[in-house]
Amino acid sequence: ISETATTGVPEVDALLDGGLPVGAVSEVTGPKSSGRTGLALSFLAQQTQDERVCAWVDVGDAFDPESAAASGVILRQLLWVRCCEAATVSTGNGSRISPTWKKKIQAPIWTRLDQALRATDLLLQAGGFAAIVLDLGDMVPEHGSRIPLATWFRFRQAADRTRCCLVVLGQAAYAQSSAAVVL
Repeated sequence: ISETATTGVPEVDALLDGGLPVGAVSEVTGPKSSGRTGLALSFLAQQTQDERVCAWVDVGDAFDPESAAASGVILRQLLWVRCCEAATVSTGNGSRISPTWKKKIQAPIWTRLDQALRATDLLLQAGGFAAIVLDLGDMVPEHGSRIPLATWFRFRQAADRTRCCLVVLGQAAYAQSSAAVVL
């Protein structure tokens, strides 16, 4: 029997024989207001209340810390990665640089999706996270379907190696054969 982590929703845990698989990619799909974010918050609440460190990679800048805290997520145990618009670049000291300065600083400018995939890859490779939520929920499915299968395979391998639950939220399933669970 594989190791699982409870979602905090007994009906879902019963369907999944205990919860989401540890060290694997799980996808929670559905249209807006279908409950995918609520399930992810419930899952993170369980993890953070057990003093586990988690991360939320936020492509659409839609994460609401107040809602997360109201759902039981311990915010001091959560790293929130906010992806910014491609028109601005963070300097690292909290300020932003206008688009006219892009060429002068020679910094790469990535789309929000590129930023999210790079951040997720770094977090998975670094280890130490019990769970990472990659929130692609506000992204149109056509963009998510363009994510290369090699990316999902690399994420699956890293999640397995670091024993991290990678939960992908989206309007459709994107990870294909790399996902252990698709809800």
